Amino acid sequence: MKRLLRPTSSILRFLPPTLSPTTIIIAPTPLPHLSHPPSIRRRLSLQSMAASSQSVTQDLSTHNDDSQSNVFQLIQAHQEKAARLPPIEEVRTLLDHSLRGILSTFSQKHEGYPSGSMVDFACDAYGSPILALSNLAVHAKDLLANPKCSLLVAKDPEDRSDLVITVHGDATPVDAMERDAVRSAYLAKHPNAFWVDFGDFQFLRIEPKVVRYVTGVATALLGSGEFSKEEFRTAKVDPIFQFSKPITSHMNKDHTEDTKQIVQHSLSIPVDFAYMLDVDSLGFNVKAGCQGETFKIRIPFTRRAVDRKDVKTLIVEMLQSAKTQGN
Repeated sequence: MKRLLRPTSSILRFLPPTLSPTTIIIAPTPLPHLSHPPSIRRRLSLQSMAASSQSVTQDLSTHNDDSQSNVFQLIQAHQEKAARLPPIEEVRTLLDHSLRGILSTFSQKHEGYPSGSMVDFACDAYGSPILALSNLAVHAKDLLANPKCSLLVAKDPEDRSDLVITVHGDATPVDAMERDAVRSAYLAKHPNAFWVDFGDFQFLRIEPKVVRYVTGVATALLGSGEFSKEEFRTAKVDPIFQFSKPITSHMNKDHTEDTKQIVQHSLSIPVDFAYMLDVDSLGFNVKAGCQGETFKIRIPFTRRAVDRKDVKTLIVEMLQSAKTQGN
């Protein structure tokens, strides 16, 4: 999965043009002859000033475009080399830590048409999504009549260029012998879901046939792929990602300037701000501002983190390095 950088605004400006804008110099109007009447001389002088001003403005615009182009190229080069989780591991990790998605079923009421529903879910030990549905629900009736379905999960619902996963599979009722284990797994993710014990509720498991992912939608960094059921079942969940919330909350509350300094040192360019989004074994993702644009940028660790304490050690080392080389 090749991803470089993703601006969250002005997507069309993401990649700079291959050719820099041509600077157009408009020659100023020659000085008027002294024999012209004063009114004519004033008018010609204003024309000359306007032409000169236009030339300066175009020069500055070209300089700004070139500067922005250079910044984008530096970020792009940095992101090409930034260490990331393997695609299948990133997909498996995100799905395991997600709570809600869009379920698509074959409508029984409107035959031949798909039906969409927002559903909560939890994953079992093999990454298969578990649903807790009432038999009265329309989508539950759809699945009991036709188990083929898909579940779409977005890493950031507000940013369609971020990672989006679609699980294609068959939803079947959980066997009675597995119910207690499945119930525990579901309540671990949704502790307030007391209704799962109501008589009309049952657990259904979506057995994946194919798991697809796409990232970089609407940008020049489009990436996609898919994994088979067997590949997905053996994929690992990153052990550090589970600590993302407490780590990022602490950093964004108490150490925003430190994060900014680390990001600037890693990128070798100044940024206006940097907020940590999530953390895994190989690095962390930030939302950073640079020259009026906002980007999601990957910042790699110097090595793989082995546990939560080690993440702190790595961040402190990165900050010290940034401060040392910044002096």
